[in-house]
Amino acid sequence: MKPINLIAAAAIALFASSPAVLAEECNAAGTVGTAGSASAGGTSASSAGTAGACQTDGGTTSSIGSGGSAATTDGKAQSKTHVNDNGDKLKAQTKAQAVDQGTFSKSRTKTSTDGDTLQSTTRTMSHVPGEKPVKSTTTNKIILPEQ
Repeated sequence: MKPINLIAAAAIALFASSPAVLAEECNAAGTVGTAGSASAGGTSASSAGTAGACQTDGGTTSSIGSGGSAATTDGKAQSKTHVNDNGDKLKAQTKAQAVDQGTFSKSRTKTSTDGDTLQSTTRTMSHVPGEKPVKSTTTNKIILPEQ
């Protein structure tokens, strides 16, 4: 028997003898997400966040993601994302901001999972000196039913 065939036969035997792992179905599941963008003059900023959870007989699994970007023609732009994992609680926050002299755009998204509660909020703001600021807030929250 050639060495390649021997390796293939050993791999098949290993997989055939392994116990099957079955995926559990969610008793309750949900996802939330928000996103937003702002722009003024030569600046722009955007951020987004999403979270999901699946409750099974074995417990709850959660996922979270967040990100953002900022751009400007002549000023400064920055974007920061932080994710915190504390047991069954996940939190993510993204801040994006672009500034060009007195003109600026910024966006911030906070997303969290806490057991059966999923929440995401995005706030945006843009401002040109001498004009009224433009603000927006978007919130999405769900509570999974008790098992």
